[in-house]
Amino acid sequence: MGPREFIVLISMLTALTALAIDMMLPAFSSMRAELGMSEDSSSLGLVVSAFFMGLGLGQLIWGPLSDALGRKPILWLGLAVYAAAALGAALSPSFVALLTWRVVGGLGAGAVRVVALGVVRDRYRGDQMAKVLSYVMAVFILVPVIAPSVGAAVLVVGTWRTVFGVFIVGAVLAAAWSTRLPETLPPERRIPLDLSKLVTALLVVVRSRFAMGLTIAQAAAFGFFASYLGTSELIIGDVFGLGSWFPVIFGASALVMGAGLLLNPRLLDRFLLRPWIRIVLNAYVAVVAAFAILALATGGSPPFWLFAVSLVAILFVQGFVIPNLNSAAMMPMGHLAGTAAAVMGSIVTLGGAAIGATIDRAYDGTILPLALAAGLLAVTGYVAYRWADAAWVRSADRELFATSE
Repeated sequence: MGPREFIVLISMLTALTALAIDMMLPAFSSMRAELGMSEDSSSLGLVVSAFFMGLGLGQLIWGPLSDALGRKPILWLGLAVYAAAALGAALSPSFVALLTWRVVGGLGAGAVRVVALGVVRDRYRGDQMAKVLSYVMAVFILVPVIAPSVGAAVLVVGTWRTVFGVFIVGAVLAAAWSTRLPETLPPERRIPLDLSKLVTALLVVVRSRFAMGLTIAQAAAFGFFASYLGTSELIIGDVFGLGSWFPVIFGASALVMGAGLLLNPRLLDRFLLRPWIRIVLNAYVAVVAAFAILALATGGSPPFWLFAVSLVAILFVQGFVIPNLNSAAMMPMGHLAGTAAAVMGSIVTLGGAAIGATIDRAYDGTILPLALAAGLLAVTGYVAYRWADAAWVRSADRELFATSE
């Protein structure tokens, strides 16, 4: 498998997560009606949070397993769980059952995500890894450009339950294509399923100031994004009265973030990873601060064009923030790629999902909760990054072993 096919396949695997979230968004109104919820209920945002919860927990399970058994067996098992959960969700008789199956679907997606990051780290490191991840994440972000429209098209010929059938088809196609993926973790590099060794590996990751500081910064950025996913349909429809335009607006915002991700590799060639992270995080704090000030100045109901400009700026800069922080955090973890990806991914996903759910519950018919939380998260992420950056030289240029530190 050549580099281009490798990147496209890994991109498709990571896109399954975005597909399982963004195709659901246009169906929220019909889901509220069938499940007996009020038209302005924000509780349906739990459909997103439940998936993220499973995604975060699953990575803790699948990461060590992929380090012990290899990447491909875990990938196929995760795809099977993902497809089975989609079928269960499609047949759910109640909201509670739906949430349960969404958690299970997230568990399956957790295996896919861990393997995707693990095989990238098996083959690349440093700036080169950041470039590959940028391309992979660009696809992951660009999927929302078409996913809501595809979901809306499915609703024309079916119901919200039909949408889950698309997830099953995606899992089957990914499983078939991944038969061409070579195993990237040879037996001599695997970590046996020994509890003490697994605990040691986990401690290496958690005790690394460098890795954890950058992971916390990622979680803060992802918390804003998770909340945006959960409330975007309500904000576009309730605050601005543009509900019928939601798929187009949501897709356009995702396109902007994807543009940042695609531009990131070229800018890395010019600035290199460490100085480029400093630049983009400073820019991120600035654009989020402007967003919070706009919300305060307008009582949470600004003109749509000002909201759109602010949101576009934030998502564009996030296209630089997330892949670079992730790549830097993984730099010293080559011998623990699966476990490291699992621990970091779980912290980012669970932390971000919890933050997003909290912000979603605070929704008051304006953008104030989202904007003020975004400001607090940006500051938190910047502080965590500065704490990690102080250890960059001694940590980033060497790999940590399961028996060290």
